[in-house]
Amino acid sequence: MELEILFLGTAGSVPTARRALPATLVRRGGHRLLIDCGEGTQRQLLRSEGLVEIPEILVTHLHADHVLGLPGLLKTWGLLERATPLVVRGPRGLASLLKALRSVVGRVPYEVVVEEIDPPAEFRYDGWRLGAFAVDHGVAALGYAIVEDERPGQFDPVRAQQLGVAPGPDFGRLQRGEIVTGSKGPVKPEQVMGPPRPGRKLVFSGDTRPCELLRAAAWRCDVLVHEATFAEEDRSRARKTRHSTAREAAELARECEARTLVLTHLSPRYPPKLLAEEAKAVFATTLVPRDFDRLEVPFPERGKPRLVEHSARPAPTGSNADFAPASSDL
Repeated sequence: MELEILFLGTAGSVPTARRALPATLVRRGGHRLLIDCGEGTQRQLLRSEGLVEIPEILVTHLHADHVLGLPGLLKTWGLLERATPLVVRGPRGLASLLKALRSVVGRVPYEVVVEEIDPPAEFRYDGWRLGAFAVDHGVAALGYAIVEDERPGQFDPVRAQQLGVAPGPDFGRLQRGEIVTGSKGPVKPEQVMGPPRPGRKLVFSGDTRPCELLRAAAWRCDVLVHEATFAEEDRSRARKTRHSTAREAAELARECEARTLVLTHLSPRYPPKLLAEEAKAVFATTLVPRDFDRLEVPFPERGKPRLVEHSARPAPTGSNADFAPASSDL
């Protein structure tokens, strides 16, 4: 099952020529969800995935830089005659915000289901779950965790044959948890299967100070996507505005034993290279993506998460060909 993160907008508070406002697309197999929808998100989608019918949008909090892309995206989907329902989840106040935007968006031909979350909350899907937890930003704000179900352990075909099971359909039955009859008698799955293996876990901090709930949610996660609004020289300002420095994000990643830290919500006041250096001094496995970079997240036994820069991917074709992203530097 493929799992990847597409960084549509990696700036914080104000956009720059090379970085759009917060928006992150997560794709697991055929399921997509969008986390935050900053101004210009639909344009970023056109330049990467196309205006696919994302079934769910998660809002971390209601500050303008995280939500002002909603009216345009909802309206465009309406003009494209979208018919499938859309679920928008977020903190208290989300319903009032979308009600206020209704006069701007107008009527749309699809159902918009608004769900306000009282954390902690969990939502179940086929093979994974979504957790929402409170973070520390001075307003109602949420972080999100995407956690896959445990996987069966590794199948041992040699041991199965030793127990009298011939290669073929019975191998599959054992891996599905069924008891089979071998030439030497019944064989149970636990006799040929290793211990269960954890699924992958992605954690998104939203805007926040380092806090215990985030630290607990991110424990041994595969990827922690954490804001890095300030450099270490402005740590006092980070505290005052309820944001984090790059070093603080790295300290939290180290404490929770994350596999990979990804810094987003970057301010134009600092060179991204500076933020990367401050974080890597504490947590070596730190990445600072640019807009349109993708992070591929394999199962742990298949390697580490891998950042694919957008310049290394083929340009969009067909209806999106005119929107291929231009090359940019850190």
